[in-house]
Formats: sequence, structure tokens, C-alpha cells
Amino acid sequence: MTKITEYFKSSGGKTLFSIEIIPPVKGQHLGELMGHIEPLMEFNPPFIEVTYHREEYVEKEINGEIKRIPIRKRPGTLGICAALMQKFKVEAVPHVICGGFTKEETEDFLIDLHYLGIENVLALRGDQEKGEDRFIPKLGGHAYANELVEQIARMNNGQLLYEETESFPTNFCVGVAAYPEKHFEAVSLDVDIHFLKQKVDAGADYVVTQMFFDNQKYFDFVDACRSAGIQVPIIPGIKPLATAKQLEVLPSIFHLDIPKELSSAVLSASSSTAIRQVGIEWAIQQGKELIKAGVPALHFYTMSKSDSVRAIASALF
Repeated sequence: MTKITEYFKSSGGKTLFSIEIIPPVKGQHLGELMGHIEPLMEFNPPFIEVTYHREEYVEKEINGEIKRIPIRKRPGTLGICAALMQKFKVEAVPHVICGGFTKEETEDFLIDLHYLGIENVLALRGDQEKGEDRFIPKLGGHAYANELVEQIARMNNGQLLYEETESFPTNFCVGVAAYPEKHFEAVSLDVDIHFLKQKVDAGADYVVTQMFFDNQKYFDFVDACRSAGIQVPIIPGIKPLATAKQLEVLPSIFHLDIPKELSSAVLSASSSTAIRQVGIEWAIQQGKELIKAGVPALHFYTMSKSDSVRAIASALF
């Protein structure tokens, strides 16, 4: 297996193409997801990220008692990674999250990845449990992503939770997330960058940003990171806007700004097809400017759909 950072080093300065996908809802067939990925393979993504979704809880009556039962709507991250590696011969990068995991469960998951030959992961704190107003770690789990990165780094040095072994060192390349417009829980961007540096100092090898629609925010963020001593690659995350509803939904969920020029173009579009085209053209212009600036890769949040991303990639790669 090849580390993600090695692809950047061997690219000769060329901007790479990569994507993130979401596991299908439980009960759906994997074939549909693979059908959306296949048209994007012509752009030679060296790696594909696969999200991990923590449990949700529902109340059910069992033997006359109301019990709180955990369910997962989108399981299968590990299996999808194995299928991607086999079918497309790419590096699969599973998300590894703090939420819902004890440290022991995290170690077991990482060992499973190691056995499968998966050596690249994206380490995230993850979202709070549905219905909670803040993130609460599972008893015995990590509260912050830098703690998760530290655990992975220790495993790379042969240090498991309760034992040390020279016969079982892992070799994970660790990515972490960043927010050019600040994580909504951070009191300021400077504080957010301080915590990002903690993750890098703990052992993170590269950074992937949340989506943004204004490239200047990314450029300013990278400059601030470099000034703070963060020198690892910082990959911009891109999502093509596809519907008028996303003008409200994306800022609400991801706490980002949408430029007036983009929102005006969307609101002036005459049809859903025209709105989608506005999003495609905006992302193409974003991509051209980012490629000119020499970013390591353009990382597309596909939402497991390929049409818009394929149109954008065709114009850029």
C-alpha cells in the first residue's frame, strides 16, 4: 500500500484528483454506489475516502420495557474500503472517529484495517450524538481528535493500549480535518488553528479542509497555518452546489459562507438543471485557481453521486 503523502511527493507538482463517498443506507445494494464511482476513475484518483457514521439511538419496547437501542443507518465502511481496493485498485481511506468508540474498540478497528492492508486513515472527532447539544465521548473513548491521532501514532511505534510489541507495528498515514471558515465550536480561527496544530504535532501527516466556496478563505487559512508552524499538505475540499435549497442547508450544517455572486446566480437560474450548471461552473473556476496555486489535490465531496463531479473533473484534469 502507498501512503497518501507519497502520492503528493511523487506527483511532480501536479494537482491530484480525489473523492469522498458515503456508504449506502442499510439495505441498499453496493452496486449502485460502485456505478457512481466508476465514471470518475478515468481521472485516476489515487485515493477515495469513505465516511463512517456513528450510531443513532431509538426507543423500542422489549418485553414490556422501553429500551434505548443503537442502530446504524449507514454501516459498511470497512467492507466498502475492501471492495474499492479490489475493484478499482485505489487506496481506500476510511474515516476513523472518536464518537461511539472506546479506545479498545478503536484499537480493534485499526487492527482490522491493518490486516486488510489499509494504511491510510482520516482521524476525526466526529459529530455529537443525534439529539445531544454537544459532543460527549463514549465512556473510555477519546474526547478530541488529537487524542485519536496520538493513539494511531503509538500503534505505528508498536505500542498497543496494554502491551508493546515489535511484531505488530502499523504504518498508518493519518489525515485530519480543518475548517477554513472556523469550526463552529471554536471561539476564533486562531484558536481553531491552535487545535489543528495539536493534531499535526500528535502525528497527522496531512490535512483535508471542509468545503468552501470562496478560494480566498482557503488561501488565507493556509497562510495562517504556515505562520502557526503547520507545514503538512493542506488539501482543499470542494463540493459543487446543486440545488437552491443548499443555499440555506450548507451554511446551516457546515457553518460556511456562500459568496453573493454564487447565490445570486443560483436564485436567477430558471430551472434545476440551470442551478446544477451554475454549481458546476463555479467549482470549475474554483478548481482552476486552486490548481494554478499548486494545491496537492482537489478533494471532491461527491455525496456518492458522480454527474456534477465528472463534469468538473473533465474540465480540470
